[in-house]
Amino acid sequence: MDLQTKLEEITKNLGAFYFGVADLSLARGGPLTPYEERLVSEYPFAISIGVPLSLETVERIGDQGDIAALQSYWFHVYRVVSPLIDHITLQLTLIIMKEGYRALPIPVTQTLDTENLRGLFSNKMAASLAGLGWIGKSCLLVTRDRGPRVRWGTILTDAPLHPGGPTEVGCGKCMVCVEACPADAFLGKNFVPSEPREVRMRAERCNHFLTERGQSIGARVCGMCVYVCPQGKPQHKKSG
Repeated sequence: MDLQTKLEEITKNLGAFYFGVADLSLARGGPLTPYEERLVSEYPFAISIGVPLSLETVERIGDQGDIAALQSYWFHVYRVVSPLIDHITLQLTLIIMKEGYRALPIPVTQTLDTENLRGLFSNKMAASLAGLGWIGKSCLLVTRDRGPRVRWGTILTDAPLHPGGPTEVGCGKCMVCVEACPADAFLGKNFVPSEPREVRMRAERCNHFLTERGQSIGARVCGMCVYVCPQGKPQHKKSG
């Protein structure tokens, strides 16, 4: 069994549904942060893994007045799913290191720039370059089968892997997330790799809304862009 097959098998056994490899040379020359540019110059590949969110937990936040549902969603994303992803990326990192290669796991929830909502490296960019979905008008990674209802983790590595490639953006003329955003943060533009996120999203508006929400209910949470996206939205079966 080659290394990539082994890593994918372990990923699935540990609870992730998605596994892909991105060629980071495709990100060079794009709108990266200075630190992302440094990382892309050091590591040729990114492993992207994804864990689906509980659909019922997501569906309940459609009522933004349901504080219990919002707090439950926050706990599910940040205290259940994100730690699972960090655990999986650590296990994969240790295996890659044992094989003699470099591997850097990217913390899922670490935010280095709070105002602009940026972490060490974009998990969504890695997943999109691996062909696991596309970046939507909400700046979330949208999958064919579950839409944006997936949480992502990344490992940067120099292990000799076989990358996938970006998939076509599938949002078309859909504006559901743009119109539903309570912070009016999205500008309604489809993703173009060469364009900075600022042409699609006013992150400071999202951050301001989350800060106010956190002060009122004790959790920086919204999730409307995750909830409303029609791609992969569950169609409830009638009982009986």
